[in-house]
Amino acid sequence: MSYIFLLEDDPMVGKAIQLQLELEGYKVEWAPSLSEARKFLGQKTALPDLFLLDVNLPDGSGFDFCQWMREEEIMTPVIFLTARTDEESVVKGFELGANDYVRKPFSPRELIARIKNQLSDKKPSLDLIRYAGLTLIKNQQVLKSGESLISLNRREFEILTTFFEQPETIVTREQLIGRLASGDEIFDRTVDSHISHIRAKLQKNGIKEVKINSVYGQGYRLEKSL
Repeated sequence: MSYIFLLEDDPMVGKAIQLQLELEGYKVEWAPSLSEARKFLGQKTALPDLFLLDVNLPDGSGFDFCQWMREEEIMTPVIFLTARTDEESVVKGFELGANDYVRKPFSPRELIARIKNQLSDKKPSLDLIRYAGLTLIKNQQVLKSGESLISLNRREFEILTTFFEQPETIVTREQLIGRLASGDEIFDRTVDSHISHIRAKLQKNGIKEVKINSVYGQGYRLEKSL
């Protein structure tokens, strides 16, 4: 089931689009403003498969949101939904990284067809996982903090990915051993050593947003720093 995020300030239009897409089998989250959209996405560990963005919003525009996404290297497909029909607006949308541009009013069939086209033709993404302002880029095996990229070896990356996938949850050594095991024999002390190296890299690169805490007798937990 594909996950779609809708940014639309008109409650009647937003609810109607959400209902139509849910009837098609999509999971839909909806926000009425830029601030709400950023707040909502900041709480998620997985990105949507597609964004539907209205252009005119009470606290900015869909153009602003698309530009912010692309600057953050979020390459998820974007479809603009707008009553603006002038060529300049259309061109601006595509220059900011939009994948499609649907003019209001539109029929449900047209919107669904365009969504299916984007999802079926979806390019491989960087596959990002976010937490506390940090980003794990899976296909590059790095941790991104601001403009800095921190390289991790395979085991360090697998451990950090496990933490990012379930932040603020206790992860046992057994879980980490199971994740690392790939024909190799892994011991508790091996896990502890890798976590020690990860902590050192975070400290060396001045990353203070998160910390990996030991939970006595249970394992570890990734948490936001106070």
